[in-house]
Amino acid sequence: MASTVQMLSKETHEDSDERLDLLHVADLSMTLSLPTESFLKAAISLKDEIVETTWREGRGLIIDPTVYTGLLGTAFTCLRAYEATGNQQDLLLWAEIVETCAVVARTTKRHVTFLCGRAGVYALGAVVAKYRGDHQRRDLFLDLFVEVAQDEGGFGMSYELLYGRAGFLWAALFINKHLGEETLPTTLLMPIVEAVLAGGRVGASDNSACPLMYRWHGTRYWGAAHGLAGILHTLLHFPLSNKDMEDVKETLRYMVRNRFRHSGNYPSTEGNQRDKLVQWSHGATGVAITLCKAAQVFSSDREFRDAAIEAGEVVWKKGLVSKVGLADGICGNAYAFLSLYRLTKEELYKERCKAFAGFLYHNAKKLATAGDLRGGNHTYSLFQGLAGTACLWFDIVSPENSRFPGFEL
Repeated sequence: MASTVQMLSKETHEDSDERLDLLHVADLSMTLSLPTESFLKAAISLKDEIVETTWREGRGLIIDPTVYTGLLGTAFTCLRAYEATGNQQDLLLWAEIVETCAVVARTTKRHVTFLCGRAGVYALGAVVAKYRGDHQRRDLFLDLFVEVAQDEGGFGMSYELLYGRAGFLWAALFINKHLGEETLPTTLLMPIVEAVLAGGRVGASDNSACPLMYRWHGTRYWGAAHGLAGILHTLLHFPLSNKDMEDVKETLRYMVRNRFRHSGNYPSTEGNQRDKLVQWSHGATGVAITLCKAAQVFSSDREFRDAAIEAGEVVWKKGLVSKVGLADGICGNAYAFLSLYRLTKEELYKERCKAFAGFLYHNAKKLATAGDLRGGNHTYSLFQGLAGTACLWFDIVSPENSRFPGFEL
């Protein structure tokens, strides 16, 4: 256990804006002795605080209804709480919040993804209605979701996870996971999948070494939020043809070949030589989780398992960053270890996740408050604030069933 702390304590960074200093890292020595029950109690307490602040105190003042930074992230946290404890009050809260967000969603048509748009509202609405046995509301939300699919069809959108086609497809996968395969039929979804693949081939037409490439606002991103890691992770859940699957595989190989050799980290964008970001949005964390999925899909190819493990080492050495959230903070980085644990079944990765989660146990609120002082305003949000930490603590209790919110299924 001591070696776990010592290994991380050696890996400090001179840039205090991006990395925590040695004094903070030393706090990890307190984390490995925390019992699982402490994380569960902390998760429930933090969830209650999030609900009180974002829902009960702010009713009628909903500006942001999204999963990513808005009120729907509170609903998702209640979902995780319900899965962990079976508390019916969490189920009721989840349903109430979704209904309120659905009213707002009808007035905004800008985005249709799970994390940042209407698809997230309707997906969470259909699932909570199913759990409550309300078939009428379930079917209503499914109809609304299908309307979005038919209106947008995945076309006229970008391709990435936050705002694009991959984000819409992920919402459909979420529904099918909870309500049953073919709830949203393959015939509805595969044309969008094919559009994503076709767009990737067009985007890679100037690079014969990489079959798929995508641009978001003109930039070829690699990370999970806007780039290859997020798009490929979504595609890996669909029944692709041999040719399509080979293109996904070769694109992953291209990424592994072109990582930073001296550190093992991954560029945030194509050709970018700035080796600094280690987070879910950009860098090794999001890629590691995608490689874990690839290792499961291509189980005969040891290369993806090995690459995932190497990316996880980068997260361990560099991933105790100065922010708290899922998108670009410690919480998101901790999920890479849970993915590696499910892939390898090695206890080491549970220990590493517990080390990061334990550090948050002592420091999360301080880090979130500091983030607000730097210009943010998302203390309790899912992807940039404390709601992601609550989800992580719930997942620590049952790591074999863990999954990165809005990214893993």
